[in-house]
Amino acid sequence: MNKIVVGLSGGVDSSAAAAILHHQGYEVVGLTLWLMKGKGQCCSEGMVDAAKICEDLGVPHHIVDSREVFQASIVDYLVEGYSAGITPLPCSQCNKTVKFGPMLKYAREELGIEKIATGHYARITYDAATGRYQLLRAIDPAKDQSYFLYDLTQDLLAGTEFPLGEITKTETRRIAAEFGLKTADKPESQDLCLVESNGSMRAFLDKYIAPQKGDIVDKSGRVLGQHDGVHHYTIGQRKGLGIAAPEPLYVIELDAAGNRVVVGDRQLAVESECTVQKVNWVSVAAPMAPIRAQVQIRYRSHPVSATVIPLETAGEEKAGGTRVKLIFDEPQLSVTPGQAAVWYDGDLLLGGGIIERNQLPN
Repeated sequence: MNKIVVGLSGGVDSSAAAAILHHQGYEVVGLTLWLMKGKGQCCSEGMVDAAKICEDLGVPHHIVDSREVFQASIVDYLVEGYSAGITPLPCSQCNKTVKFGPMLKYAREELGIEKIATGHYARITYDAATGRYQLLRAIDPAKDQSYFLYDLTQDLLAGTEFPLGEITKTETRRIAAEFGLKTADKPESQDLCLVESNGSMRAFLDKYIAPQKGDIVDKSGRVLGQHDGVHHYTIGQRKGLGIAAPEPLYVIELDAAGNRVVVGDRQLAVESECTVQKVNWVSVAAPMAPIRAQVQIRYRSHPVSATVIPLETAGEEKAGGTRVKLIFDEPQLSVTPGQAAVWYDGDLLLGGGIIERNQLPN
C-alpha cells in the first residue's frame, strides 16, 4: 500500500485532502506543525481539529513542535523587513522553510515515507522531455495558491502531492461533507495566520516595533502630515494617509532610516520595470536570454504581460544568475519591495523571486 504524510492544519482543505487520499487507498499519516508560541494561538484549535480528523479516518497523527523555526524564519523575518521599510511576503518563505522542507524531511527520516501531501490549490506534473517537475495553477482560479509556492525546489515538488489541484473549493466542501468531516463547514481562515492570530497586521507589528511618530512628505521633502510608524505603511497605499490633497496621493517610498513616509501622485506611484532577487526557476531551467511571460506582483493582482530579463550576478555560476529585470508592457501600481513577483506561461509557473527596492525617481 502506498504511504503518504498529509500536512493537516485543521481546516477543511487539508482535511479533505487527507480523506481523498485515504479513500484512494493510500496509507495516510497525519502531520501537524505547531507554529506559534503562546496560549490560545490559532494553532491550538487547528491541532485539535486535525487530531479529530485523524481519529475519524483511523490514521495516525503526529505533531511536530516548529515554533522556534517559525519564530526565526517568519516572525523575525517580518519584523526585520517592516523595520527596514519593506513589506515582506512571509507565506512563500514559510512554505519552503517551515512547512514543505521540514515536513518532507520528517516523513523520510522519521517515518520512512517518501511523499507528502497538502491541501494547497495547485498542480504538479512531470515533464519527461526536460526531466523537471512543473508547477501549475489550480483548476479553480479563485483559490489558486501557486503564487505562494514559487520557491519550492525540484526535490520538494518531486515529493509532494496536491489532491485539490483539480477540483474547486465548492467540490472540496462537498467531499468533506460526504466523508462526514467536522471541518466541512469550518469558516475560511485568513490568508496570513499571523493576522488571524493577532487581529491585524498592525497589531502584530506593534508587539515588536515601537510606534514612532514622523513626517509624511512629498518628493521634494515638504511636510504634508504625520505618521505613527513607517511600518504601518506599504508602497502604493492610498487610503488611510490622513492628508487632504486636490488629487489622490500614494505612498512611493518608505524611508525607515529617516523615519519618513514619502507620498506622490499616481504618476510617481507607477513603475515600468523592477528588479527581482532570490529568483527560483521552477518549471523551466534558468534561461540565458529574455523571455515573455505574464507576471503577478501580488497574490490577488491580475497577471500582466512583461519581459523577463536574466541578470548576471557577480560570483554566480548557474545560468541566468539569481536576479532578473521585469519590464512591464504597461506601468504598474504598487510594485512593492519585499513582495514576490511570479511569472507564468499560461497556467505554467516559470519562476519567481522577491522585488528589490527601487531608487526614488528624480
